[in-house]
Amino acid sequence: MLLKSEIAVAKNTVSYSPNVVFFCPEESQFYAQCIEKMVLNQCFEQEEVIEFGAGEGSPVISSLLKSQFSGTIHGYELNPVSSKLAQERISQYNLNNRYQIHNQCFFEGFRKSQATYLIANPPYLPALDNDICMPALHGGIDGAGITMQLLSMGCENVLLMISAYSNPIETIEHALNQGYQVVDFMITPLQFGYYSSEPKVRQRIEELKKQGKAFYSENVYFLAGVLFKKQSLYNVDLSPELLKVMKAL
Repeated sequence: MLLKSEIAVAKNTVSYSPNVVFFCPEESQFYAQCIEKMVLNQCFEQEEVIEFGAGEGSPVISSLLKSQFSGTIHGYELNPVSSKLAQERISQYNLNNRYQIHNQCFFEGFRKSQATYLIANPPYLPALDNDICMPALHGGIDGAGITMQLLSMGCENVLLMISAYSNPIETIEHALNQGYQVVDFMITPLQFGYYSSEPKVRQRIEELKKQGKAFYSENVYFLAGVLFKKQSLYNVDLSPELLKVMKAL
């Protein structure tokens, strides 16, 4: 169930074209829940979190409103419209000291960051090129390109949204090869929506399924929020359990 604050944020986004500002309340709400449970509730005081692709800011804003996190989240967003909308909302909820939006390249900011957590709902739409209704959501030919790039940056803790139709097996294998373990995850079913139902995208998803790189039913796919942590003797690796669930459809 959406809280009043989340409903207000969603209503403000409706006035923008979905081709300009990403809009999927169900996905954003799930991302917010993952941030709150697996990152903010686990952070020590004054820790720094860096976010790839802040969008219009609603997931982080929602999670901050329900947590006692006292550190700072630096969100990077190239889309000037989304960036402006996020900043307006941050000011509206008096979160300027806890959530800072940077309308610039994430990878430049990462080089200067001291963050212990990297969070993202990265682009994961698979297509042969980015000539789709919202090019910023293109995740490469298998949907996992940017996800794997983020897992190659060496941050100690990484929270990512991973789609079951975007080559999850090779994504998890890549994470393990980069020295990570899956230490926690949450999964939700989502219906194919505006972006994933675009014919060009859906056709590519069907091709990936034939290759054993996409898992879904006719109308539903699983989206997982996955917390990766650098390998340690104290961690229990949950990657086999995660993949078992992701491939269930």
